[in-house]
Amino acid sequence: MVRDHTVDLWTHPELAAAVANEDWAGLLRTYRRLTGISQTKLGKLTGLAQPDVSAIERGRRRVMSAEVRQRITAGLGVPAELRGADRPRAGAGGETDGVPRLGLAACAPDADLLARVTTVVDGTKRVDTATLDWLDRLLAEHRRAEDVIGSRPLVTIMRQQLRTVMDLHAGARGALADRVVLLASEHAQFLAWMAQDQADTATALAWYDRSHEWALEAGDADMAATTLNMKAHMAWSNGRATRCVRLAEASQWSAPDSSLGVQAMAVQMAARGHALSGEADDTRRLLDEGQDLMTRAAERPEEQPPWMYFYDETWFRLQRGMAELHLRAWSRAIGHLTDGLAALPDDYRRDKTWYRACLTHALAGANEPEQSLTVALRTVPDAAVVGRPHAWGELHTAAAVLLRRGATAEGRQLVAALREHD
Repeated sequence: MVRDHTVDLWTHPELAAAVANEDWAGLLRTYRRLTGISQTKLGKLTGLAQPDVSAIERGRRRVMSAEVRQRITAGLGVPAELRGADRPRAGAGGETDGVPRLGLAACAPDADLLARVTTVVDGTKRVDTATLDWLDRLLAEHRRAEDVIGSRPLVTIMRQQLRTVMDLHAGARGALADRVVLLASEHAQFLAWMAQDQADTATALAWYDRSHEWALEAGDADMAATTLNMKAHMAWSNGRATRCVRLAEASQWSAPDSSLGVQAMAVQMAARGHALSGEADDTRRLLDEGQDLMTRAAERPEEQPPWMYFYDETWFRLQRGMAELHLRAWSRAIGHLTDGLAALPDDYRRDKTWYRACLTHALAGANEPEQSLTVALRTVPDAAVVGRPHAWGELHTAAAVLLRRGATAEGRQLVAALREHD
């Protein structure tokens, strides 16, 4: 049996997240990708016909019955601790407004802390510092998990975690109440980012507005400025150059006391807006300014907010590459993106997927069709899982550039690969 050779398979974060979210399509696709088995063989393990496996993977059939769920979990050998059936369900404190409760028992570092969180939510105790420290740590871990598995598996979990944070507010007093509000703002900003990552602009804007309001209430300049920076990023994603620049500038003048790292992000966001407009001089001037701020921030890491953990020289080099891509400075873009990708840790899977898609586009623009296709084929499988919709769109753009420039064979190969994984 295949699963006899995959004892550690279920420690993989994508599989664990798929089980936790009852994402049956993602579970089957990921299991097959990790084990290399066919739909037919997977069907034999689970008692499903190959067409049924295909329909589930493509989202054409929803897994509704307990019998089919049991076939899948038993056939694939899903560990008992991961199975949805072993988690509390509706009517037993398991759901609120149809959203599954966060699995506190699975995340809590010790029983005492779990009891403290549970009783605080019930309103029978006041909030304490240790509880908020734990929730800070939990949010940080989810941010890093999203770097690996993408946003889709985490949205439901984070919405419920925010509910948990808001439940704490009634029991908080004084400085702890401000800290709860800031924690809520950080959760809202993360939810906004995940909505933006899935191209749900309306939801993202609503969460950024809520995050900004709570940041102002908590008196935190860093988060207030960050929400404006991320709105600028959204404007850039939608091709709105002037709005991107104006929001980035608003981040700077509205929160002059923000940390150097947050200021650096605002400046490089403005640079990206100018790059969209083809304004090379302003773009490169601002990127130089932003890099200076970022270098100074790196010398004072204790002053930077925790959500800026990714902000370093490697990330900034990749940002330069993306700006040069917009300026159609293909050689510059290829150099920055190649160097940045070589230094980017492997656990930044989502970011690696995005920047490889950008490199694919830059190579196509530079009339390097074979290299472009090589990078693209390496990128497509990850883009299908963690890179949508932005990396997916960039790969389609690269295919169009290849075809337009006469690299018909490479362009068609890339289109075929995208269709295969669509």
